[in-house]
Amino acid sequence: MSRKEELLQDVVIKFAGDSGDGMQLTGSQFTNNTALLGIDLATFPDFPAEIRAPQGTLPGVSGFQLRFSSNPIYTPGDECDVLVAMNAAALKANLKALKKGGKIIANTDGFDAKNLRLANYPDGIHPLDDGSLDGYELIRIDISKMTREALKETSLGTKEKDRAKNMFVLGFLYWMYNRDMESTLHFFREKFSKKPDILDSNIKALQAGYHYGDTTETFTTRYRVDKAKMEPGVYRSIMGNQALAYGLIAASRQSGLPLFLGSYPITPASDILHELSRHKAFGVKTFQAEDEIAAITSAIGAAYGGSLGVTTTSGPGMALKAEAMGLAVMMEIPLIICNIQRGGPSTGLPTKTEQSDLLQAYYGRNGECPMPVIAASTPSDCFAAIYEAVRIAIQHMTPVIFLSDGYIANGAEPWRFPQSQELAPIAVQFKTDLGHHEDKFQPYLRDERLVRPWAIPGTAGLEHRIGGLEKQNITGNVSYDPDNHQLMVKIRQEKVDKIAEHIPPQHLDSGPASGKVLVLGWGSTYGAIKSALAELQAEGHAVSHAHLRHLRPLPRNLGDILQRFEQVLIPEINNGQLIKIIRDVYLVDAQGYHKIMGVPITSTELVTQLKEMLGIIH
Repeated sequence: MSRKEELLQDVVIKFAGDSGDGMQLTGSQFTNNTALLGIDLATFPDFPAEIRAPQGTLPGVSGFQLRFSSNPIYTPGDECDVLVAMNAAALKANLKALKKGGKIIANTDGFDAKNLRLANYPDGIHPLDDGSLDGYELIRIDISKMTREALKETSLGTKEKDRAKNMFVLGFLYWMYNRDMESTLHFFREKFSKKPDILDSNIKALQAGYHYGDTTETFTTRYRVDKAKMEPGVYRSIMGNQALAYGLIAASRQSGLPLFLGSYPITPASDILHELSRHKAFGVKTFQAEDEIAAITSAIGAAYGGSLGVTTTSGPGMALKAEAMGLAVMMEIPLIICNIQRGGPSTGLPTKTEQSDLLQAYYGRNGECPMPVIAASTPSDCFAAIYEAVRIAIQHMTPVIFLSDGYIANGAEPWRFPQSQELAPIAVQFKTDLGHHEDKFQPYLRDERLVRPWAIPGTAGLEHRIGGLEKQNITGNVSYDPDNHQLMVKIRQEKVDKIAEHIPPQHLDSGPASGKVLVLGWGSTYGAIKSALAELQAEGHAVSHAHLRHLRPLPRNLGDILQRFEQVLIPEINNGQLIKIIRDVYLVDAQGYHKIMGVPITSTELVTQLKEMLGIIH
């Protein structure tokens, strides 16, 4: 049988099925396989909040979107080329995101009368047979039946056999995109080395899917995507929470401080705790606390004792940590508070992404309680951004809030990881004795940056009072004097403001230094903005992009950049938060583009918005 091979530049696949169908595992295995080939990629996992969501229903659909390309890419794609639908609900939930003419790989067993009813299709309507999919290439496979057939000689029951049907799909896609299966076979051998029945079933199902594509005459074309042209170096696929954990370990090693994480599990931050707990060999201590308050206060104790204190959480947990954050501000000790944002308020949308905690990071504590705020923009950027957050915390003796979100935390991309010698040192200076001109230790005597000394408890002669009550300037004694309180409030604010003198100036990510429109972004909108502007700049439009890592204090030259553009657009996955800060600080009439659906902004949406601002479309 003759087959042709077609070279593609860019492919977007969406794996979708029940939360028990293993779509996340399938997607992550295809991702790892893609990364090993040196192909650029971006992913977007999308899954229900429930541990076991209602089977066969629309709320129970779990998805994993993967984009891979021989060209540089910055988003997981606005539309899919291929949709793997394991049941009727998966098709219904994701069909709107599939390109016209795209491929649908449908598991016909998931489209029986029960599944159609659970997916809320009207009686008598069958999407695979009623002509509604005529604009697509429909590939029908009874995946459940063929997986059971491949495993008929195993001792597993039907339920256990069906758990391997995702591997049949993966094998078929490995064949379709001309891939080697060895990376996944190696994964199986490591993961199931002590479970030979499970190991055997997964391998057989994977191979059966591959051989199905290879031997079925229906499929006459295979596809190939070439390696991307990237900066030379050693790469790996990295997820945001992984990169954050590695950045913390790197900062710990470069500063010489032992790393302590006090954390209470919460989606989507829990994987940071899981990852750091694997690295005790690097002197990492992890403590799973009984609640959010215990988590942050244990980290405060560790920081007071001379460790790199870290706590991690998501939106509702930040609210619970607020009082203790005020304590850390009053004590003026280095502390890292990581907020992996999700949809809110309250418990809100635990597995959906949002950027809605920026104003909470700025103002969400009692009293005048300023803290620096740092945000990551991509999964791999979490490494550098958290490293910068640690540097600021240690060198300026202040707690720092680090912002990521569910999109960044669970997304993956290739990462050219640095060598230790490439990392900037993080200087730590403990006070160890009284100076020549000191008769008594003055814990709030400051240097030119308004930074107070870091004295480890138990150091002879450096005993001092600590706590949440207002401090007398210089001595640190408790003080209720109104003039002193105003002075200390002003000092704490000025200390944070002065950090702007020790951070890089803001740069333009792309576009001319002045022009029609500046798109100002922060956090996970980076990829969509970069992709949208690349399209418009290629058409000759004077649009530029600046992306903020330092959100408090803002870079000193940001005001000058804003003034060089006729219009400013600020896209955010919230109801308008950075835009309020920018308008307040710079008196700029910025426009906002706000999306609050639990999913990222797409580049297509931004292109449309920018064309309206440029007067191209009305």
